[in-house]
Amino acid sequence: MPATASTPADALDVTVRQLRWEADGVVSLQLDGDGPLPPWEPGAHVDLVLPTGIQRQYSLCGPTDEGAPYRIGVRRERAGRGGSEYVHAFLRPGQRLRLKGPRSNFGFRPATSYVFVAGGIGITPILPMIRRAEAWGTPWRLLYGGRTAASMPFLDELRPYGSRVSLYPADTVGRMPLSSLFAGVEPGAKIYACGPAALLNALDDAVAHWPRDTLHVERFKAHRPQAPADDKPVDVVCETSGTTVTVPAGRSILDGLEDAGIRVPASCRSGLCGSCATTVLEGEPDHRDEILTPDERAAGDRMFVCVSRARTPRLVLGL
Repeated sequence: MPATASTPADALDVTVRQLRWEADGVVSLQLDGDGPLPPWEPGAHVDLVLPTGIQRQYSLCGPTDEGAPYRIGVRRERAGRGGSEYVHAFLRPGQRLRLKGPRSNFGFRPATSYVFVAGGIGITPILPMIRRAEAWGTPWRLLYGGRTAASMPFLDELRPYGSRVSLYPADTVGRMPLSSLFAGVEPGAKIYACGPAALLNALDDAVAHWPRDTLHVERFKAHRPQAPADDKPVDVVCETSGTTVTVPAGRSILDGLEDAGIRVPASCRSGLCGSCATTVLEGEPDHRDEILTPDERAAGDRMFVCVSRARTPRLVLGL
């Protein structure tokens, strides 16, 4: 099924039931709701709203069984923006949090076989995909790298899979030899990958000779240029409200809409989370997100207004 992006109107109240060390600098949180939590599919993430007001996205990595608690993994980033530091320093079992989602931009599609590639905490969205591939009886293999073995979370869960899991701790084994690992094309296979930019960029180069739409990635940070010098002002027509907003060069469509008092759900503001997905009724978007596949970009029927702009002087959006 194609990836979807939607945000519920209200956040959920959840309780931290368990914190567990999964690796050096990584904890997992088990989250329970007051009632049944919304169902989700492999590749989904949630927005965790901390008591400080900080909101961060984390991939769901536990079982997808109906009624099961949610689980996320959080790596402590001392030089980050404060979200992971709060989780590690202050969260304890029994505390209440707000949560939005789940939402999926990393949709897991059927294939004849899978190659999973993960770097560090990037293993989190991959774990449910592995379980789903197992349930389907579909062949798969995992290439999993990290700085050290001690820093790589969820190794205990992966050991039962034996030789299908290849580990690449950089301090003892070195980096993944991606060029040789992907030299031969596997017809019908799909590659799902999550990790740091250096890994994903190298993987993109290594599979350039594979069929189009084989590689599906989820990035930690946006890597596309956000404001090219040739940006032009664009008239954005909000079809539902009848409002037209002129968004100048150098400003995102989301910023322009908010300046005009038009509220659009948004979280990451960097083209990663999908919360600002908007239907395009007329005009051609200039996609700058990290979510849509080439075919979805070509369709031009939705866009992520936090980063994307327009190739035409006018856009009509379903707002």
